[in-house]
Amino acid sequence: MRTIIFDKETFLRFAKLINTPDYINLDTFYDVYKAVNEGVVDVMNKTEGFKFTPINPGTIILYIVNEFIFSLKNYSLDKKIALQNDENFLSQLASTCADKYLTNEQLNYKSTSYLNRFNPPISTLSLYLNFTLRTLNEIKPSDKYNELISDMLKKAFSMGKCILELLNDGFETEAFSTWRTLHENECILTCLIKYGENIFNAYFRHITYALAYRGQVKDKEECDKIFVEIKENMKKHDLKSKDMKKYIEYGYLFAIPNIKLNEDFKLNFRDGIEKLAGLSGYSKTYEMSSEISHSSPLLIFSNKEYYFVVTLVNLYETFFRLENIFDQFYRHFTKKELWTQYYMLKNTYIRQLHFIYLELVNKVKKSTITSDSTKENKESKNINN
Repeated sequence: MRTIIFDKETFLRFAKLINTPDYINLDTFYDVYKAVNEGVVDVMNKTEGFKFTPINPGTIILYIVNEFIFSLKNYSLDKKIALQNDENFLSQLASTCADKYLTNEQLNYKSTSYLNRFNPPISTLSLYLNFTLRTLNEIKPSDKYNELISDMLKKAFSMGKCILELLNDGFETEAFSTWRTLHENECILTCLIKYGENIFNAYFRHITYALAYRGQVKDKEECDKIFVEIKENMKKHDLKSKDMKKYIEYGYLFAIPNIKLNEDFKLNFRDGIEKLAGLSGYSKTYEMSSEISHSSPLLIFSNKEYYFVVTLVNLYETFFRLENIFDQFYRHFTKKELWTQYYMLKNTYIRQLHFIYLELVNKVKKSTITSDSTKENKESKNINN
């Protein structure tokens, strides 16, 4: 197995680049690095029938430095320095890092994936998500309402990145379950923007209710006052004690003018938040995602390709709507001369994203939910009967 190994000078440059602590003796650590590299190469040379990727020297060094820092984090500085002269300790350090590099980098488990991160359905959306997240981090909202919108957009786009990474690693059902949370986040954000300041104020207060309900308000007197307030508000809306949790989670919807419980909404997600957000069209998809989240048979016996495509389709649809919210938010908090970069990005890539989306929709129409293994089980049962 041919490999690239850093010479001493390159090793020292890299060690400084990653801010290796000053107390680490880099001469000694270079010997550890060579030992790990030799151990990894030896295993690769003795292993038949497996295609290893080229060794990454930087990754090996990162394993060594982080392993050393973590294993000695509770030791005194003198002990940390002394152990760098202990051959048994250094040998164990090298062995551990070789094991971790081989198992986590070369033999890392990955389920079958239908696209890699370089493929446009993944790479183009990832590019867009990275841009929006970096931009949101640079924007400083002037009030708590816009700060909440910014935080919810950050969380939404972060979940989008998480979904793409799960899909890239072959974890389709896990990605679909994450979309469920993203959909909930979008529905809440849409309601907040749609119904304005009154619902914003109520939402903030219900956050306090939730903290008290979960025992996060440490001042007992303050906590008691909050529960008195909750019960008084519930009484105004003819709610029973059993409805307290639902009221805490969804009761801020009462702040919408002229809204009536059971007529316009219910204290739940699908007949409350989702309905008022105008996104009830996703109700069946949300239900299917919920079944997977709660470990129904669909989690085990599912067509991987179907859930891969369905997840991407729903992620794209959610993204298009959130991107429109981001667009308006960005305009409000950014000087006009700074719009250029964003709109160049949008003009360049939004068309490609819409084209990719239409292709994905066509794939969904051709896919089925049931996995091959489920079909085989059914056929087996028919034979046995």
